[in-house]
Amino acid sequence: MKIKYFNDTDTALVEFTENLVKETREISENIYIDIDENGNLVSMTIEHAKTTAHLPDISYQQIEKKVTA
Repeated sequence: MKIKYFNDTDTALVEFTENLVKETREISENIYIDIDENGNLVSMTIEHAKTTAHLPDISYQQIEKKVTA
């Protein structure tokens, strides 16, 4: 996954795969998703990202499977 932020337009692009985009769908006024030919998510565009997605507060946390005895 890649996250690109364009400061001049306050737009974030979250790329999940490098598949070819078949269709772009508007999720809300500021959020668009790109779908491949199989209906899988390719990327998401977030307009007004500082307020819509609370950028630049990005964090990543990997959760390990909890092992029980």
